[in-house]
Amino acid sequence: MTLSALDIAQLSGGMAIGDPNATVDSMAAPETARAHQLVFVEDPRRLDAILASGAGIVIAGPFAAAASRPTGAVVVCEQPRLSFVRAGRRLHPRDCPARGVHATAVVDPTATLGKDVSIGPHVTVDAGACLGDRVILEAGVRIGQNVRIGQDSLLKANVVVYPETSIGARAVVHAGTVLGSDGFGYVRDPATGRYEPFPQVGRLVIEDDVEFGALCTVDRGALGETRIRRGTKLDNQVHLAHNVQVGEDVVMSAQVGIAGSSVVENQAVIAGQVGIADHVHIGPGAILGAQCGVPTRKVIKGPGELFWGTPARPIKQVLKELAVLSRMTKK
Repeated sequence: MTLSALDIAQLSGGMAIGDPNATVDSMAAPETARAHQLVFVEDPRRLDAILASGAGIVIAGPFAAAASRPTGAVVVCEQPRLSFVRAGRRLHPRDCPARGVHATAVVDPTATLGKDVSIGPHVTVDAGACLGDRVILEAGVRIGQNVRIGQDSLLKANVVVYPETSIGARAVVHAGTVLGSDGFGYVRDPATGRYEPFPQVGRLVIEDDVEFGALCTVDRGALGETRIRRGTKLDNQVHLAHNVQVGEDVVMSAQVGIAGSSVVENQAVIAGQVGIADHVHIGPGAILGAQCGVPTRKVIKGPGELFWGTPARPIKQVLKELAVLSRMTKK
């Protein structure tokens, strides 16, 4: 696949400066880019250095409207990073394995397979499962009974999907992730001191365009459902407990843990190693900084506001407290 400067300008809604027929076939960092590669710049202070790179095409912001290069082209647009990503998807499309069912896979005869499905070595697909068109299951994937997977979804090696789980279209699930496992719920018998498991008979529902990193774990609902809504992205090693509700376009970095029955609303951002207790409510657009902790039943509100510390509170408040503490220790 190759793209011309004119192609990229049309993708980005921008304009091409220089040779509109200049073409690229891959992406690169400016330091190593060659004449057949694409780079981007969103910091005006780096413009001159990146224009002088060996890249064939540079995507830049409006600050580059007067730019010129002796060879190649510059594509000027409002969102250079986003345009770079969209062009990159064209230049580096997803690898497409051989369609069909591998000889070592075990697919129950009652399972339904869409068109052009790819089922890799040692995959198992249980009774009643339904795979949409162009679904890819890589080696060792385990699909439980009555699982639903939407079209164009990709499950990488050794993913496990428990029975009754529903996954929407265009999902990406990286290696080792487990979806729909039992939640951590126990009732203590005061007479014996022993714990008995609370029934975990709910389900997990994952909507369209959700992506999981490697080694994530998401529990099914205890009696109702755990739900992850459209467009949410989870990094590696994220854990969501039973009955958690996650809104649309939420982003979670690595090692986030969210306890049962908590709610995270649309477009919230949760940084690495954040711990959220049970029955917490994170409002739309709130930002939780790295390693902060949110105690049981706390409500976090404030679109675009950064919260930090344990217990999590607005960053301005945290910085004031730290300044006071610093003065006290000096005294």
